[in-house]
Amino acid sequence: MATIDTQTFLTTADPLEPYYFQHEEQKICGEFVKPITDNYDENYPSVVDRFFTRYYYIKAGAAYQLLYHSNRICLVCLAPSHPAYAEGIESVTFDVGNVDRSQNVVKGKAKKGGMILQADTTLALLKTSAGNTYKIPSCIRGKLVEVNTALIEDPKLLERAAEGAGYFGILLPKIDNCDSIKASLLSQEQYEERIKNDKSEDKPAT
Repeated sequence: MATIDTQTFLTTADPLEPYYFQHEEQKICGEFVKPITDNYDENYPSVVDRFFTRYYYIKAGAAYQLLYHSNRICLVCLAPSHPAYAEGIESVTFDVGNVDRSQNVVKGKAKKGGMILQADTTLALLKTSAGNTYKIPSCIRGKLVEVNTALIEDPKLLERAAEGAGYFGILLPKIDNCDSIKASLLSQEQYEERIKNDKSEDKPAT
């Protein structure tokens, strides 16, 4: 494998070029093997599209996205319509006053010791450049598996990260509660309809 030193990385126009795929002609049973890049599909479904179902939770007029994995793991994120994006994200903390969620510790496959959170429980606090503070809700009742401490050092990650990567926390609901949890949330279609109606109400009368 090609190696590259720090100085080269900082001064080269494209420092990752040595790592790019280079097709080497191969022949099997008399037939040339096509390069794997021939099968590239720019419309290939994302990780979220393949493995998660999108749900939404509304609190105090702001929407939150819950990505529900088939194994019950749930990621709590901002919905695309959340006002914090327009206001500019300034800081994120998991110290919500009476407890610091970043100190949450779980052990073993059963995730023992995790905090049990309710749907309205504050998972984190997000402050925007406009001076507003949003209490990020847990969105569901479940056990807190971990929080995304990377947001403390780099809150702008929420603006740059791909869908799902800028999550606040990972929760694990009980199996018995899964059906009722899904029923309590908005589906993708219901969320889009809600946003459409909200925009219609905001339009000035003609």
